[in-house]
Formats: sequence, C-alpha cells, structure tokens
Amino acid sequence: MGDDRRDKSGTESIGMLFGVGAYGLWGLFPLYWKRLSSVPSLQILMHRIAWAFALTFALALLLGKRRLIAELLRDRRRLGATIAAGFLVSLNWGIYIWAVNAGHIVETSIGYFLNPLVSVALGSLVLKERIDRGIKAACAIAAVGIAVLTVSYGKLPWIALSLAATFSLYGLIKKLTNLDGLTGLAMETAPVMPLAIGYLVFEELAGRGAFGRAGGVETAMLVLAGAVTALPLFFFAEGVKRVPLSRMGFLQYISPTLQLALGLFVFGETLTAPKAAAFAFIVAALVVFAATRPRRARDGGAD
Repeated sequence: MGDDRRDKSGTESIGMLFGVGAYGLWGLFPLYWKRLSSVPSLQILMHRIAWAFALTFALALLLGKRRLIAELLRDRRRLGATIAAGFLVSLNWGIYIWAVNAGHIVETSIGYFLNPLVSVALGSLVLKERIDRGIKAACAIAAVGIAVLTVSYGKLPWIALSLAATFSLYGLIKKLTNLDGLTGLAMETAPVMPLAIGYLVFEELAGRGAFGRAGGVETAMLVLAGAVTALPLFFFAEGVKRVPLSRMGFLQYISPTLQLALGLFVFGETLTAPKAAAFAFIVAALVVFAATRPRRARDGGAD
C-alpha cells in the first residue's frame, strides 16, 4: 500500500513538472514572437501553421498514428470539428502574435485569465452543464472587470475578449475530436496549411517574404515555430496523463501571469488604473470560482 502511494506520488510529481513546463513555455511565448517583430505578423502565423503541420504530421506517422488519422477521416462529425478547431486556433494564434508585436501583451494576459470563466459559460450554454452560485458570482465579478475596461477604452477590449473566446471555443470543439495532442495538432493545422503555403509562396514571389531575407536568426526561428508550438502541447499531454485535470487547471494561471510580468517588466508596457482595476476584478472572480468548487472536484474526484 505504501509503495503504491509513493509510486502515485512520484507519478503526479512528474506530471506536475510537465504541467509547469507546458504553461511556463506558453507564458514565455512573447519573448519568441517579439524577437520576430521585424517579420509581418501574418507571415509569422503562416510559418507557424506550415511548420507545425510538417513537424507534427511527420511525428504522427513515425509514432504509428496512422490508424487514428484514418478513423478521423472516416468520421464526418469529428472531421468537421477538427477543421473548425484548426481555423479557431489559427485565428487565436494570429490575434496573439499581432497583439504581442503591437505592444498589447498585458491585454493578452487578461484574455487568458478570462479563459476558464468563458469556458465555463460556454459549457453551460452549449453542453448544458450546471452552473452553481459560485460560478454565477465569479462570472458577474469578471463582467464588472470587463465593463471597467470597456468604459475606459470607449470600446470593448477586443484583444482580451477575442483571445478568451477563440481559445474557449477551440477547447469546446476539441471535446468532439478526442485526439491526442500530437495527432490533434497535425490534423487541425492540415486544413489551413494549404492557405498558409499559398500565402507564403505569394509573398516570396512578390519579394515581400521574410524567409531567408529577414536574417539567419529570424529564418531559423520561423522554421522552429513548429517545434515551439508542439513542445508545450507534448508537455501538457504528458502532464494530464499523470495528474487529475482539476489540478492541472490551477497551473494554467502560470501562463498569463508570466505574460503580464513580461509585458510590464521586460517590454515596458504600463498597467493603467483601468487595467489594474479590471485585473483586480478578474482575479477576485477566479478566487471565488476556485473557492466555491466542491471539495471532491478540487481534490480530483476519487483521489
């Protein structure tokens, strides 16, 4: 019995390390995309899609995922969901890359802090999941934070809201595909890959392409964008195999926290009073959300 507990503890410790690695890498992404700021954001996005597909599809074949791919192609419902997920995650990547290089890293972090609450709202609206009083209170508090930003901007904080919405919808649709991270990324980027290649070829022929022209470091980083995209997904997949998803969920705040810190302390963005107030409301909403989860859910169910 004692050995079983030690083995379980060791497995979960490794899983937590994988989770920290995944969310830590996602949180450090602004450093990578900012280094490519000399390249147009749309070109960065298209390179990311193309190289992510090339890498993950090759690995999926090498690791014997052909049966999973064949099953997906025969299932119209799952295939349609995968195509939709591909376009959603591409839109999310594009908004994020543009926002980072346009100096809106702080607002991107707000979007990813909002993400779990938007996911809960979608679960209720689409999957008819039950919403308790704690969730309602958390969503109401977060809505006040967004209202503060909206009034201060004179318009909706579209970067934060679009990032939260696209990633939450992406996660919702992925429930229908039931694919591992590697195969999922390969098949999600497959439908948008021809568009990416076509655009990149067009830009190269027009003399505007950055590949090989922006410098050796930038060209190498464009190629490595596929690996940079795939690695945290691999870490995440390995983490959730070993750790209850409810515990992994708490690690997700590592990513927007790092993004916020990078925006403020590395790239010199300012935390205005309205943004600070919005953050305060959103963090308060997350505290209410976490504190009102049933003990069984917080402890990972039967664990």
